[in-house]
Amino acid sequence: MITRTRLVAGVCALLATLTAGLAFPAGAAAGEPTGQDAPKVDLVLDVSGSMRARDIDGRSRMAAAKQAFNEVLDATPEEVELGIRTLGANYPGDDRKTGCKDTAQLYPVGPLDRTEAKTAVATLTPTGWTPIGPALLKAAGDLDGGDGSKRIVLISDGEDTCAPLDPCEVAREIAAKGIGLTIDTLGLVPTAELSRQLSCIAEATGGTYTSVEHQDELTDRVNQLVDRAADPVVTPVPAKGADRCAGAPTLKSGLYSDREEFGQQRWYRVDVRPGQELRASVSVAADRAVNPGYGVLMRAVTSKGREIVRGEAAGNGRTDAISTGLRYPKAEGDDEDAPAEVVCLGVSHSFSAAPGVKTTPGLPLELTVDVVDAPSQAGDVAAFGLGRGWWLLGVLILTGFLAGLVWGWLSRWRVAVWRTN
Repeated sequence: MITRTRLVAGVCALLATLTAGLAFPAGAAAGEPTGQDAPKVDLVLDVSGSMRARDIDGRSRMAAAKQAFNEVLDATPEEVELGIRTLGANYPGDDRKTGCKDTAQLYPVGPLDRTEAKTAVATLTPTGWTPIGPALLKAAGDLDGGDGSKRIVLISDGEDTCAPLDPCEVAREIAAKGIGLTIDTLGLVPTAELSRQLSCIAEATGGTYTSVEHQDELTDRVNQLVDRAADPVVTPVPAKGADRCAGAPTLKSGLYSDREEFGQQRWYRVDVRPGQELRASVSVAADRAVNPGYGVLMRAVTSKGREIVRGEAAGNGRTDAISTGLRYPKAEGDDEDAPAEVVCLGVSHSFSAAPGVKTTPGLPLELTVDVVDAPSQAGDVAAFGLGRGWWLLGVLILTGFLAGLVWGWLSRWRVAVWRTN
């Protein structure tokens, strides 16, 4: 009995697997990892007076940070160019204007001399203010130039004390420049307000926020982030979409970044020759508080405005990003010298800002474009009309029919055995 049940389950699982393989073929990659220059990391450390607090495994926050930095410097991959910037390390006074300028490059971003970097870290003493916003602006400048990955790792135990230069807005401005810079944040024994601020900074650039209360947590997390900088990445190319197709930029295969205002529609153009297929996808990220219930729509239309195909998706406030995509195969023609067709890609979203939230800059948008040789009639289910739905329905009907035959045969065999016994 157990053997027969397993046989039925195995047959049904096999049919389901075959169906899934037909219905959802693997997508093509939209690009290859870029970044010929060395990856760069700028460690930004809060050296304000509050770092004297002794609440990390019985040691001061400053002592824990120094030990973590020493261990990270020993483990930094050779190919990573690393620098260290401080905030609040030099001015001990009460003048706010001076204190909010207190950020300095302790060790320049470049090839790492571990002994020199450790010596510089050893000189640090908790001193002054917490100018997070100004430090982030300077750190972005430290990493300027080159096409390798760029990462800021901010470690702080307190909120910014230099408003109205809001560090979250600073992070959004950095992201809006499209330079591919990621900011990761770590909060040392954080309060609820500090967690919110550091989370906002990280989310604005696609980074991560981590709460730290122990020495080993700090060391391990900074090591992970430095190692991550050495991983190959695809750097998006900034592309400024237009408000109509006629003035839109022409894109080739690759990964692109843009910003889209609330209620705005962005247009891009792609040339598709006969015998080629356009595969495009878009992701829009909510880098600030938005109202629940939203969607994203991508449309491919002709230069004359006729819609070819569309992709759409909806969310309810539980995700940080929403994505959709589309495919358009252009049939081969008799004329080998036929010109390419201009396909207009329109992207719009229905995000709306929560009360009191700034609407500029727009939400970050990432667009993938891939123009490949169109699939043959026998080589890709899309050519049989999967996008129109009937092929998937036919496969499901056939699967059900075969599963029914197998189940009926096994049932009759079971009854025959029962009668014999």
